[in-house]
Formats: sequence, structure tokens, C-alpha cells
Amino acid sequence: MKKILIFLLLLLFTVIFINSKTGFAQSTETKVVKAIEVKGNNTIGIATILSKIKTRVGQEYLQSVVSDDLKRLYNTGYFSDVKVDRVNYEDGLKVMIYLEEKPIVEEVTFSKTKYIKAKSLKRKIKTTAGKFLDKKDLKDDIDTIKELYSKKGFIQAEVEEEVFADEVTNKVSIHFIVREGYRVRIKNINVLGNEAYKKKKILRIIKARKRSIFTGGYLKEDILKEDMGRITSFYEQNGFIDANASYTVETLYKGRIEINIKINEGKRYSVGNVVVLGNRILSDKEVFSVMEYIEEGNVFSREKLGVDLAAIRTLYFDRGYIFANVEESTSLDTNTGKVEVKINIVEGGLAYIEKIKVQGNTRTRDIVIRRELRMFPGDRFDGTKLRRSKERLSNLGYFEEVDFDIEDTDAYDRKNLVVQVKEAKTGTFSFGGGFSTVDQVVGFVEIEQRNFDFANWPTFTGGGQQLKVRAETGSTKNNLLLSFTEPWIFDYPVSGGFDIYRRVREREENTGYAYDEERIGGMIRFGKQFSDIVSGGISYKREEVTIENFETGVSSDLIDEEGTNTTSMVGITLSRDTRDSVFSPTKGLSLSGGFDVAGSVLGGDKDFFRLQGRSSYYIPLKFKSVLEFRVQGGYVNAFDDSSKVPIFERFFAGGASTIRGYDERKVGPLDSSTKDPIGGESMLVANVEYTIPLIDFIKLAAFFDAGNVWPTIEDFGLGDFKSGMGLGLRVKTPVGPINLDYGYPLNEEPGEEGKSGKFYFSVSRGF
Repeated sequence: MKKILIFLLLLLFTVIFINSKTGFAQSTETKVVKAIEVKGNNTIGIATILSKIKTRVGQEYLQSVVSDDLKRLYNTGYFSDVKVDRVNYEDGLKVMIYLEEKPIVEEVTFSKTKYIKAKSLKRKIKTTAGKFLDKKDLKDDIDTIKELYSKKGFIQAEVEEEVFADEVTNKVSIHFIVREGYRVRIKNINVLGNEAYKKKKILRIIKARKRSIFTGGYLKEDILKEDMGRITSFYEQNGFIDANASYTVETLYKGRIEINIKINEGKRYSVGNVVVLGNRILSDKEVFSVMEYIEEGNVFSREKLGVDLAAIRTLYFDRGYIFANVEESTSLDTNTGKVEVKINIVEGGLAYIEKIKVQGNTRTRDIVIRRELRMFPGDRFDGTKLRRSKERLSNLGYFEEVDFDIEDTDAYDRKNLVVQVKEAKTGTFSFGGGFSTVDQVVGFVEIEQRNFDFANWPTFTGGGQQLKVRAETGSTKNNLLLSFTEPWIFDYPVSGGFDIYRRVREREENTGYAYDEERIGGMIRFGKQFSDIVSGGISYKREEVTIENFETGVSSDLIDEEGTNTTSMVGITLSRDTRDSVFSPTKGLSLSGGFDVAGSVLGGDKDFFRLQGRSSYYIPLKFKSVLEFRVQGGYVNAFDDSSKVPIFERFFAGGASTIRGYDERKVGPLDSSTKDPIGGESMLVANVEYTIPLIDFIKLAAFFDAGNVWPTIEDFGLGDFKSGMGLGLRVKTPVGPINLDYGYPLNEEPGEEGKSGKFYFSVSRGF
């Protein structure tokens, strides 16, 4: 009996265990989503909601996916609350999505504002009609409105919001209550505690200004806080390394305040002994030669010390020691006011270029970029050559940005040089017009590609060639031009190109032409770069020149120029250019000279030779200003069968491009009868121009011009110089540069009585 009972108990236990296991298996059995039900959506369609989630009918139910769906729906910004649940449904599960939609903003209004219009405020805030209301955005909008008022001097402005809800439509109206208050202006700024520098000096450092005829004097707390930093930085640069500045605001009467700036100057410290440690490759003298500020006896400044340390790193980098580490340690003697400086240098070893990689060029061929580099694989790193490489790439005009980076390789002392470029637009199809005091009204049509490649169909870009087709017509001229240049023939540093043109200049007294002139011709040219800064060229030009339609009463000498002549000319040029940029130079020297000879032996009608040259020297000064010196001169003389130089090959001066203050081409020899310019055989013109940026795209210019044109070489430099001076503006616009100059002559203009200033204006697209 006992055995039977034990058997029955075991049997019962086994049945229970099997049933429990079966139930567990059934409970863990995966179920399929049979339906998805959405509740609480009033304005958002079910299709939109289902498109935001990953759970699908007919797929396996996964809790992880459902949890992610909840986050996805919440992140849409449409709902203030999202819940997801499930129920058994048709041998599977139904997913229940419960939503609470955010109300939709029906309109946004403002209380009556005086100083900032409601339209302006609406453009600055995030909460707008038609969007869902977001409480965080609403809070940010209040801060934005306060900041807008603060910038206009209303630092006491208060802003509150009222929300009017319609529970039936789930729409709200937002009304901002703005209490503008008074515009706070600074009546006076006091400076206290300043002994080393006068109040005027401190006031020039800061941006805050008291009210005056030229300034509003509005109080801006953020500017005042920045001003305290400016004062502290100024003192630190001049040796007061413990200096600090603070301010208080004192209310005088309604809307007027007084600023009290308190300066604690502290002690002025100077540089004591300067020691350089760890340098073996470079001597102490070489290290000290690049240090501009930290020298025994000079005022001590950590900012200036940082500049000198950077100069030492650059010095090592230029020598190929790119791993060099330069650090400093200082010790202060409060009794003597001296700061001892130790410069610790870990020179490291030389680094060499393993590979050169080019990145960012989607159109320009690699070879076009690589041939401008002054460094090659296997060379040691050289900072001077890197900077020159960057200048050469920038001068191409193909790239908006040019940068270099260094990439590690398996070898510690070998690095990859990475050239990173951002390509600019180099092709243009343009048409339009312009006006100048020389050419008057001009219209043009032009196709230009500065990065042309005739072998790259169908884009024809990326080869570094230059192609230009231009047609222009105007009040006094009609021109056609086709020009092509290949800067590297067969990938050798030899350039070649041609120009075909037709130029017509009609008679116009104001531009110094007493006749009509037509030139039809062409030129073939070749050039060679002998070094980074020296280049030369040779050319052959042939053209037919027609002179006709003279003014009534001109002298017989001028009448002799009438007719058509063929000029056949060979020329050579040589130039040296150290400018930092060919587009907007700020420093460097440009020298160029040329010799031309034309004669019947070359198939022409006129025999003459010409020697001419020009130079420009740029000096960078404070405030990004530039001082430029220009000199140009030349000599032309007839020989063999020609008794005189034809008028169309003589020199002319006066006007916008030579000596301002005088009419175009009016400086120099004049016709004895009509006083029209007839040009001379020798010329010398010098210009001095100072430009300073007023804002990013406007520069103010001051200039002085002097020079003359003489009838023959024997008269060259024999006095009678004409000079002028004046002011101008240089404006850079999207359509091209605008130049406006006013020149006043310091001498009487040839053929005229008295002196009067002249305006020179030109606007055209830039090339």
C-alpha cells in the first residue's frame, strides 16, 4: 500500500511538472502582431503615425522595437504624451498606441509695442502659427525677445506669455505681453584706479560709449563684461599680469546711468634673465632672433610670450623638425618685479615626406595641383616651401581654400603631406554692362573658363588652361577677343597661348582720341618659369592698324598718320615677383620689363623698337592697410626706313590709370593746332597709394601721382613733371569691382588754363 501511494504521488508530480513546462513553453512562445490601434490623434493622420514606427502587422512582436517606437513618436514633436500597450487578439496581439497631441498654435500676437514692431519680433521667435506648441520653444522665445530689447538699450524690458486654449479644436492662441520700459543710455563713464594710463586711453580700448552726437550710448551688459576682459588683456600685455577690472552701474534718473570702472593695476613686471635649454640644432642666437617681445628689460606678458614660443616652433618647422616641442617655465620675483623665463626645447628629429595626397579636388586634375607644390616625396619638411606652395595654389584662382595637414605613417620620421583644397567656380558665362569715365557706357558678353581642359569632354574643366571669348560694345569702343593659354605644355613648365582680337576705338575728345582707331591682329606667346619668382617670355604679334576720321583742323603731322599699316613685332619679357598674392597683394615686390622690335624684315610697314618696365612694391601696415609704390617707364624709337614712331605705338599719360587729376592722355605732347594728345617716345610715371579697409568690402584710398611723357628719348626726365593727388574708394561687389577716385592736379594741364579736380569712376565685372 505504501509503495502504491509513493507511485501515485510520483505520477501526480510528473503530470504537474509536464503541464507546467507545457504552459511555460506556451507563455514564451512568440506571438504575431495582428492589429495596431491608435487612439487620441485628432489632427495627425494614422498613416503619418504608422510611417514613424517600425512595428508592422503580420510581423513578430518585439518589445525592444515597441520601446523604440515610443521614442520615435515622442521625438516627432507632435505629442505631449505617448503610451504603448498590448492585448491578446485573434491568437496574437493587438498593439495599442495612446497619444496626447500638442495643441496647434492658431495665432501669435503681441501687446502694443513702440520700439520694436510685432512683425520684427515674429520673425525672430520659434513659436509660429500653424505649428505645434512647444513649451521649451515658448520659454526660449521670451528670452529671445528680452535679448532683442536689451541690444537696443531696453535692459529692463519684461516679457510674459498668455495661452488661450480651445479644448474642442485643440488649438491655442499665444499672446506676448511686452513691457518695454525705458531705454537706458550711458551718460558718463568714470575710470577709477588707473595710474599707468590716462582715462582717454582706457576709453579707446573698450566698446561701451557714452551718449553723444555720433553714438547712442545704449547700455549693453554683455559688451560691458567683454570690456572688462579687454582692459585686463591690455594691462597684461603691458606687464601688469595681476591687473583686473570690474564695473558698477549707478542710476542717475529715468533712463540715464553712469558706469564706474574700477581697475586694480597691480605691479608692473619686466623680463629678467631669459635662458634657452635643450637646443642643439639651432644656436641661442638663432632662437633669440625670432623672439620679438621676450627680451631682458622688456615688459613681461604671457600673451606675447606665447607669440614668441610659436615663432620658435615655426623656426624649427621651417628646418624640418616638425616634432619639436617648445615649452616655457617662469619664476616671479615680487621684490624686483622681474620674471625669469626658461625656454625648454625638445628638438626631436628631422621629418621627411613619404607621400603627397591631394583631397577635395572634384574637377581639377591632381597634376595641376602637384605641379605647383615646391616639395616632393623624399624631401624633408620645409615651412618656407610649404607657405610658397600655398601661395602658388591660391594664385591659380581655382580654390576658395587651400590647407595642408600631416598624416602619420608606419615610420616615425616619415609623414604623408595632405593637400586639402576647396574648389571655387572657375567658369563664367556673363553679360551685362558698365560705365567708366574712360570708356563711358560699355556692354559685354563673355565666356571664360580659368580652369579649362579641351581634352576633358563634356565638362572641359580641370586642366588648368585658360580660355576666354569676349565681345563688348559701347559709346566709344567695340572689341572682340579670343584668348587661350596652356600653362604647362606637355606637362613641362613652359606656357603657350594665342590671342586673336579686333579693337575699335572711336574719336572722342574726353578720352584723348582725335581720330578713329581699328586694330585687327593676333599674338602667339610662350613663357618659362626659371624659378619660383623669376619668369620670362617671348611673343610674336602681327596686326593691322587703321587710323582715320580726324578732327577738323588737325596739323599735317597728325594727318600723316592716316591710313592702314601692318605691324609685325617680336618681343621678350622678364619678370620677378615676390608678392604674397596676385589678386590682392599686401607685401612683396613685382618687377617686369620687356623689349619689342618691329620691322619690315618681319613683314611689317613700320620699323621701331621699344623698351619698357614697371615695378610695384607693397608694404603691410597697421589695421590691414597697405602702402604701394608703383613706377612705370619706357622708351620707343624708330629706325631704318621709318622716320618716326607711329602714333598708335607711342606713350600716353594722364587719367585714371596713370596721373589722376588730368584728362585722359592729356599729359605729354599735344597737336600744335587742335591741342589733342599725340603721344611721345619716352615716359616715366610714379604712383604712391595707401589703402585701408573701412569694412570688409570697402577700402579708402589716398594717392599721389607724378610723371610725364616727352617727345623724344633725349628729353627724358628733363623736368616739367605733372603731379596730382586725391582720395578714392575701392568697393568689392558680387558683380565686380567699383573704383571711385577724385584727383586734383598740382600743375596746370597742358593746353588748359587753371586747375580743377576730376572724378574717375569705373564699374565692371572682375576677371
